[in-house]
Amino acid sequence: MREVEIYTDGACSGNPGPGGWAAILVYGPHEKELSGYETSTTNNRMELRAAIEGLQALKEPCRVKLYSDSAYVVNAFRQGWLERWRRTGWRTADRQPVENRDLWERLLELVTVHQVEWRKVRGHAGHAYNERCDALARAAARRAEEEVRGQRDPGPRDRDLL
Repeated sequence: MREVEIYTDGACSGNPGPGGWAAILVYGPHEKELSGYETSTTNNRMELRAAIEGLQALKEPCRVKLYSDSAYVVNAFRQGWLERWRRTGWRTADRQPVENRDLWERLLELVTVHQVEWRKVRGHAGHAYNERCDALARAAARRAEEEVRGQRDPGPRDRDLL
């Protein structure tokens, strides 16, 4: 089974707001960068999307070390949150519906295909791949912001100029 490292990050301008995600896949000397955005999302959704997109990009089952600076994503696996949520009908400890259930369920599907070891990294601590993911995710979030601005309804002054 191939061993792959995946580095992920998400970014959001406002929460909710325009957001971006990024993943870098490393297999031996090969690297692949992925990124994308949504025009209305949250930071947690972008962190989840980064992990999902990274794992989806793998063409065969792999042993994966997935690095994220998101305690939300890493702790859900390492501290057993997901197992509790599934046992309780996707409810949190205070009986509220689990946010981002759709993404959690997709991520759970992917971890049945791959052997994933979740590794927490400190954000903005100088780790080269984490810094690169952060830059890619922020650039994607800027593209989302630009799309939102391009779709905005011009204000009264702008209408006079059209």
